[in-house]
Amino acid sequence: MSMPLEGSHFELWSNVQALPESYVFPPERRPGTDEILASKDIPIIDLEGIDGPRRFEIVQHIMKPSQNCGLFQVINHGVSRDLTDQTMRNFQEFFTLPAELKARFYSNDLNSSCRLYTSTLNYEKEDTHYWRDNLTHRCHPLEDHIDHWPENPPDYRNVVGKYSIEARKFLLTMLELIGEGMGLETGYFEGELSKTQLVSVNHHIPCPDPSLTLGMPEHCDPNLISMLQQGDVCGLQVLKDGRWIGIAPLRDTFVVIPSLQLRVISNGKLASAVHRVVTNSKVSRTTIGIFLTPSNDIEIRPADGLHGSLTPMYRGYTYKELFSRFTGNDCDAEKALGCFKL
Repeated sequence: MSMPLEGSHFELWSNVQALPESYVFPPERRPGTDEILASKDIPIIDLEGIDGPRRFEIVQHIMKPSQNCGLFQVINHGVSRDLTDQTMRNFQEFFTLPAELKARFYSNDLNSSCRLYTSTLNYEKEDTHYWRDNLTHRCHPLEDHIDHWPENPPDYRNVVGKYSIEARKFLLTMLELIGEGMGLETGYFEGELSKTQLVSVNHHIPCPDPSLTLGMPEHCDPNLISMLQQGDVCGLQVLKDGRWIGIAPLRDTFVVIPSLQLRVISNGKLASAVHRVVTNSKVSRTTIGIFLTPSNDIEIRPADGLHGSLTPMYRGYTYKELFSRFTGNDCDAEKALGCFKL
């Protein structure tokens, strides 16, 4: 049973009783039936007092998980609860809209300003599908993209626009703090290195058998830095010390993932978390991701002036080159980066 591009899980399978064969993974890739409990070891960074005497301490707290598991959580991030709640409601309502209101956004074109698709962009070619629908669109500069966004729900553009601006401010702050921790000059990550901003919203309806499939594959994000607003349903897992660890959704908390480009710029000192998403048999799950990405043609290489810098591990390349290698190797980060190792 296959999923046509013009359909989605919600419209076609809201009452499905058995997992379609095309969504059943090989035994070695299934999450299994064992409950994966949420870990208490995922660091939570409190940004309160970031412009005061706590700044050095906060930077050190950020650098430790950035160098180890490549993922941490942040509270007191500066984005209001009212705005995060409104944004989540708009995305949840979008996925429940009638198919005819969403039809114009269905696309597998990576260059589309706003696209809605099922599983991955390689749906027609992939051996096994992932249990998700995804809405992705560009959001910086706002005035260049907002007219391509959904007009329903009615306050979608207004609310998501405000959220995009605040999320960008937050991620640029995180980059500045990480830069300080690496010994880079102020403003290193501004401009072309963080030029592109995407919002990527995953929606997973209840799954008949979560033990047999995945909501997203295990992967490293290829961009510069990512943040995730989880909602209130578990599903995100990170690979830590050879085990899959669940990350419980916490109120007023963002998950931050320093991504592949930060690994290269740090000359391998920062980690990039391997993570995946499992499904839920009882409730739908919607999550909001914001990604900052370099412009396609700027050169990316290990930064000069790193604390204790050694011989560069990577040659220079453009993000366009890296992303081509990444998608060409089935989103395998190590194979993609291996093409640029010295």
